[in-house]
Amino acid sequence: MEIVCLDLEGVLVPEIWIAVAERTGIDALRATTRDIPDYDELMKRRLALMDENGLVLADIQAVVGKMGPLDGAAAFLDDLRPDFQVVILSDTFYEFALPLMRKLGWPTLFCHRLETGPGGAVTGYKLRMKDHKRQAVRALRGLNFRVTAAGDSYNDTAMLAEADRGILFQAPENVIQEFPQFPVAGTYGDLSRAIREN
Repeated sequence: MEIVCLDLEGVLVPEIWIAVAERTGIDALRATTRDIPDYDELMKRRLALMDENGLVLADIQAVVGKMGPLDGAAAFLDDLRPDFQVVILSDTFYEFALPLMRKLGWPTLFCHRLETGPGGAVTGYKLRMKDHKRQAVRALRGLNFRVTAAGDSYNDTAMLAEADRGILFQAPENVIQEFPQFPVAGTYGDLSRAIREN
């Protein structure tokens, strides 16, 4: 059996932090792993901005509650499921993502956890493990699964390299230029065809 590992934000759902930036007017929250490759640096910046602006977990959850999958994402997953097991490998947080998982038909999700303090202030985060996307793909391959992985950002490239087949999906030009070894898919139809290629 083949497993397909997909990034979440930018592949199946919009970028959560961009939606938060648009809702709150805090433009600096627009930065994602498409812009800043170092995830720890990016998250420290986000947490500092939340603290400075008095944002708490419930504020982020309210934004996520109004979000839905990207156009065609749910149908794309439904099309994959009869032929592949699908695992979402994401650098988001369970505290954010569960409403989106419901809208996507509850695919398996591996991501991180947030740490919160009084009043729901986000005080930190706990990674599942360092380099968890690559490690998950490596573990699945160690179980003799053939793995195809798709993502759109710097934080996906280790996962793509570890997979039997890695595909960039709607990636920005800077990522495409830096990682020319990966084929690029621009639509769900393109991605579905690339996943099914031998």
